[in-house]
Amino acid sequence: MFAKKKKEVVKKTLTKRSENYSQWYLDVVETAELAENSPVRGCMVIKPHGYAIWERIQHELDRMIKETGHSNAYFPVFIPKSFFDKEAEHVEGFAKESAVVTHYRLQQDATTGKLRTDPDAKLTEELIVRPTSETVIYDTYARWIQSYRDLPLLINQWANVVRWEMRTRPFLRTAEFLWQEGHTVHATQEGAEEETKKMLGVYQTLLEDYLAIPSIAGKKSPSETFAGADHTYTLESMMQDGKALQSCTSHNLGQNFAKSFNIQFTDENEKQQYAWQTSWGLSTRVIGALIMSHSDDLGLVLPPNIAPIQVVLIPITPNKEDEEEVLSVVTKIEEQLKAQGVRTHLDSRAHISPGAKFGEWEKKGIPVRIEIGPKDIAKNTVVVARRDNQNKHDILLEQLADSVKEILQEMQVALLTTARERLTQHTIVATNYQELKEGVENGKFVLAHWDGTAKTEEKIKAETKATIRCIPFDGEKDKGSCIISGKPSKQQVVFAKAY
Repeated sequence: MFAKKKKEVVKKTLTKRSENYSQWYLDVVETAELAENSPVRGCMVIKPHGYAIWERIQHELDRMIKETGHSNAYFPVFIPKSFFDKEAEHVEGFAKESAVVTHYRLQQDATTGKLRTDPDAKLTEELIVRPTSETVIYDTYARWIQSYRDLPLLINQWANVVRWEMRTRPFLRTAEFLWQEGHTVHATQEGAEEETKKMLGVYQTLLEDYLAIPSIAGKKSPSETFAGADHTYTLESMMQDGKALQSCTSHNLGQNFAKSFNIQFTDENEKQQYAWQTSWGLSTRVIGALIMSHSDDLGLVLPPNIAPIQVVLIPITPNKEDEEEVLSVVTKIEEQLKAQGVRTHLDSRAHISPGAKFGEWEKKGIPVRIEIGPKDIAKNTVVVARRDNQNKHDILLEQLADSVKEILQEMQVALLTTARERLTQHTIVATNYQELKEGVENGKFVLAHWDGTAKTEEKIKAETKATIRCIPFDGEKDKGSCIISGKPSKQQVVFAKAY
């Protein structure tokens, strides 16, 4: 995940995106102090700044989930292996990346003195470390649901999951990650379908209004559909290198799990019916999307609406005698901004120079930096620097609070506008296979007609490394011919290379 280095070595410059985009990403994660390697291969330690970003995402998303009528609950991290056997397609989808607990005790080896697994402590049934919670939750739901009066059941869980990934990258793909997973039960097919689309809309609001990440909403192809679902909806976002990132998914599970776990209810006519279900989730992967959507060669760039710190205050005291006056003014500014709801941090560390502070907070992506020293106080102004475009302005103290809030809003809009323009400018329409191949090779989202068969989809994937990211909701529904087979096609789909 990260290059190993000695503790005392500090990386001062980032690799440029144009030189090595993959290494640039790792450099941003490192220099912004978002995460680092853990002793377990493929897992990461999320550092305070990285976790603060996740807390902001969690705060806003949790609020929106609850506003749509859902409640939070928690279910076990260990799942009996027999639960996975109940839904064949589901177990096949997760079998290759499941971590399995086989024993429940260690013992000390009499010869070596080291700990080993106690051979007499083998579990009668092996336990799967949660890769996703459908099976354990639906075993519970079968006991909770008896009547149509118990529906809809709208539950969300914040948890960690483990998927034994072989090729990992911080935030984007790790063996353990954090997420939320919603699991709902409905009396009708229509109710379940409405739920899946509603929650996709909640995710889209989070991405656009807070993370400033535009996306294409659509349906996954059958081969990309969640294991055990009738169909899957997705939001696909474009990163700066032109690759797609699946920001979240929302699954209509139909009655597949209800039949496997016997989730039935008595309807209003006193007849037994199988329930209809959904599941949907968003993970720490979106922090990777956040990095690759907005950051630059100087480091991380955070949209103000999701930044844990929106404004950092840096006092400049070239002389000892200036300290008291400068700190007094800066403290008042801090109180004023916080009173206006601006997430503000005062960096009063005396052992670090102002220049070093500027560089540190710039790498961490803080939207606005305010500098103030004796000369500024004499002019009744402060210097305000904006992270995304590096613009700096002198602003009068009495106008500061209003000006800062205006700058934060302008930056939020600018980041979303830039990302939208990138998505628009780098999305093309291919009328033949050669145009598709050239498009995905050059980092484009390519709209092209597809005949709906797995054979054609697999051929394109094998030859271009591009996958069908989604069948857009708002795409042109014009009929055409598949660019590979020439067979009829109902509409264009999005092809792209992806993370």
